[in-house]
Amino acid sequence: MTGQPGRTGRGGSQASAGDLLELVRSGRATTRGALQQATGLSRATVGQRLERLFRAGWLREGAGGPVDSPLGGRPSITLEFDDEHAVVLAADLDTRHARAALLTLTGEILAERSGTLVVEDGPEAVLGALGGWFAELLERAGHRAGEVCGIGLAVPGPVDSETGRVVQPPIMPGWDGYDIRGRLARAFTEHTGAGAVPVLVDNDANLMAYGEQRTSYPDCSAFVLVKVSTGIGAGVVVDGSIYRGIDGGAGDIGHIRVPEGAETLCRCGSYGCLAAVASGGAVARRLVEAGVPAASGSDVRQLLATGHPDAAGLAREAGRRVGEVLATVVTLLNPGVLMIAGDLAGTPFVTGVRELLYQRALPRSTAHLEVVTSRLGERAGLVGAGALVVEYLYAPERAEERLRALGV
Repeated sequence: MTGQPGRTGRGGSQASAGDLLELVRSGRATTRGALQQATGLSRATVGQRLERLFRAGWLREGAGGPVDSPLGGRPSITLEFDDEHAVVLAADLDTRHARAALLTLTGEILAERSGTLVVEDGPEAVLGALGGWFAELLERAGHRAGEVCGIGLAVPGPVDSETGRVVQPPIMPGWDGYDIRGRLARAFTEHTGAGAVPVLVDNDANLMAYGEQRTSYPDCSAFVLVKVSTGIGAGVVVDGSIYRGIDGGAGDIGHIRVPEGAETLCRCGSYGCLAAVASGGAVARRLVEAGVPAASGSDVRQLLATGHPDAAGLAREAGRRVGEVLATVVTLLNPGVLMIAGDLAGTPFVTGVRELLYQRALPRSTAHLEVVTSRLGERAGLVGAGALVVEYLYAPERAEERLRALGV
């Protein structure tokens, strides 16, 4: 007897093996029967497509589920995404510092390292060094380079997601339009001997927002993260996806003009940018003027951790300036969560944000708003970069391409 026609999947065709994988990964259908019901495919067709996923090592059988029929019978065998068949590499660049990690497909960090990498040294040197870091992480964790399915990279500048190239980055001299994907893929191969793997690049605030939202606020349909470090940037996640704008420029709030900075020159070459008066770098300059040594936002963070009164006062003032801009952001986007992250994300700065935000934003926009600080801390960008790679590689269309390439 012929089964009913399969419901159409992406692209108007019947649900593919990639579509079935997405149903299992999302938890919407985790048994063969549930997959039949969700797709309309026959039992035989579901079985054939699942067999491809089993042969690829992407699915495994779990424990038996509850018996759905009132007549009893054997419990249904559940299906699970097998997160042990591959690993992901991720890196998060700041202006003078970087972190890198080896992660499982579900975001668990297996090995991690950090150190000084100066973006002003240029992409050739920085990305080459990351290749060495990746080889070290694989060795430390006991994984082969051939197990790596992809690499994710967070950078402190606007990124065209189609090309993976940064576009006129104010604090990344020498990186504009550079082929980051190609160079990092080559660096990985040079240091490990493995073949090229896909490389995905995105803005650091975007990936921090993505990591935080997926990990701690998966049910929040409108999530905003603001990173305040050397510069200021925002990441926006709407309905589970990063909102980038038409060419990667969304969230660049650090270059909104503010009246208080009319005579202050920003690193982008303009006067009056929010980042020029309220970033970690701006607070560091103010501290130096007051006779307190501070070369960067990370120095300000250390001073805040010790309760330095001048640092706390300037951080609160910076928070008020950022809060005034965020009042417009919150009114426009009406998010459920506004997360403050980065070097200044402590009590003085957040207090300043709250003071101006609730004073200037419409009460309707803040009635259900949570203003919180980062939960993942310095790992947020790494977790987000890893998740970006996994979602890209196991999306239905891409999964189908990879299955065909594997010959299954």
